[in-house]
Amino acid sequence: MITSPAALEALDLEQARTAYRGLSYHDALARFTALWRYAREINPEIGANWRDDVEASVAVGRALNGLPPRT
Repeated sequence: MITSPAALEALDLEQARTAYRGLSYHDALARFTALWRYAREINPEIGANWRDDVEASVAVGRALNGLPPRT
């Protein structure tokens, strides 16, 4: 059993590097597309309100960059 969060993260990173080492851009994109389609099958509403999801992040970004709030 792994009890150290740092050790678990290192193990996860090493596994990901090993598993995806030979993956081409095309293959990675195909895998992402398949996962996105599967996520939409499970929850058809996923991503439908993406503007609402990022609204707070955009507001913070505007404030940090000295831009006025959106009207």
